[in-house]
This record gives sequence, C-alpha cells and structure tokens, in this order.
Amino acid sequence: MADVPGAGALAPYARLLAAQARGQAQYRASFAFDTTGSVLYALADLAQVLVMFRVTRALGGFDFRQTLLIASLAVCGFALADLVVGNVDRLRVLIRSGLLDAVLVRPLGVLGQLLVMDFAPRRIGRVVVAGSVLVVALLRAGIHWNPARVALAVAAPLAAAVLFGSVFVATATVAFWWIESGEIANGLTYGGRDFTSYPVTVYGTLFRTILGYAAGYAFAGYYPGLALLGLPDPLGLPRWVGWCSPGVALPSAAAAGLVWRFGIRRYRSTGS
Repeated sequence: MADVPGAGALAPYARLLAAQARGQAQYRASFAFDTTGSVLYALADLAQVLVMFRVTRALGGFDFRQTLLIASLAVCGFALADLVVGNVDRLRVLIRSGLLDAVLVRPLGVLGQLLVMDFAPRRIGRVVVAGSVLVVALLRAGIHWNPARVALAVAAPLAAAVLFGSVFVATATVAFWWIESGEIANGLTYGGRDFTSYPVTVYGTLFRTILGYAAGYAFAGYYPGLALLGLPDPLGLPRWVGWCSPGVALPSAAAAGLVWRFGIRRYRSTGS
C-alpha cells in the first residue's frame, strides 16, 4: 500500500521494531500475561464454532469440519493482518493528542511508523494459534489435494490478511476527517472478523450483500473454503469464484492505499 517503504529502506523500521520488542520483553510477567491473553483470545474466535455445533449438526448447509475450515481461513488472515497493521487504529489517538505532527516531521513514511509504534509481539501468539487450527482444519476437512489446492491453501489466508489489512487502513484513515470514528472502524474490522466466522449462507440477503460482497469478506474464508472442498456455492455463483480471493485482496489494498494518500495529504495539524 502507499507510503509503505520499499525493501531497501526497511532497516530503520526493523530497528524501531526490535527496540519495541526489547522494551516490552523487559516486563516479563506483563509480557507473559499479554501473550497468554492473546492465545486465549484466538481460541475464543474459533470456539464459537464449537458452541454453535453443540446445538446443530449443520450451519448454513455446512457440517462442522467444513465450517471450521471456512472460519479458520478467515481467522488466520485476520490474525496476520492484526499483527502487521493492527496498530494503525491508533491514528485517531495520535491526531487528537497532536502527536501525529511529530511523526510527520521524521524522515520516514508515516504509515510505516504507525505500524511499528507500540508493536505488540503478543499478537504473534494469536497468529500461531490461528495457524495451528487452520492446519488441523485443512487436514481434517477431507480435501482432495492437488497442486492447485495446495497453492490456494497457502494463498487464501494471505489474501484474507491483505483484505483485512486494507480495511484496517481504510477505516483508520477516516480519523483525518472524523476523529471519533473508532466505533465505525471497529465495526468493520472486528465485525468483519465475526462475520467471516460462519458461512455466508447463514446471513440475510442485505447483510450478505454489504459485508460479504461489497466489503469482500465472503472471499476471506467462505469462497476459498468452497474451492478447497470442491463444493458448489449454494448461492449460485460459479465454482471459479472460489479461486478469486487474491484478485479481490489486491485491488482492496490498492484502494486502501489511495484512501490513505488522500487523507494524509489533506491532514492539517491540530495546532496543539
């Protein structure tokens, strides 16, 4: 996305990241509690699927193993996005306090700085848990493996991460015009994560249209899951749609980059 440095200019960000990690590791008890909490949080994301199947044998036409695969693809993608770009939601705090002005005068990209400021290594635990559950779901879902499906199993959670990351950046950028936009941003990011925890067939047409197709969340777990399982879409879309998650994620990232550029170029200091 725009304002992210190229590979040759990553060294300053790597040093900032390392300094953040060293600083947080000094408080070992706090770090351990934070890490444990992030692991439990990731487990809770997927435990809701188990809870639903305590009272039903199928959800939206899918059994437990199929639903777990769909959910774990999306949750793994969200965990990766939260690890890499989750800090961008602090933008509204920096604008309100005037600290964004200090970020602007540094000879580094603004978005890159936001991503490494107060980086939370504890989020790595959430990625590890989500990735482990995804591996189990892939092995237990009864997939008929071939080279194309192996490639999709790798690409789908990465595409979901790009999609969620794009939403993180685009919704955070709203703070340039409306500082108190946090609830809207959280509704689209964390609400999107909850939406993708179930097959889109369980939702009504309006809800499915807005979050599933307009926001692209149906391509985080549902359609890649159908392609991996070799299942037709109960909603009637052709089978090739299941292979389109990277094709949805990349334009989303480009759009988020344009929104970010538009916002940062029109930002005016708070004067504080």
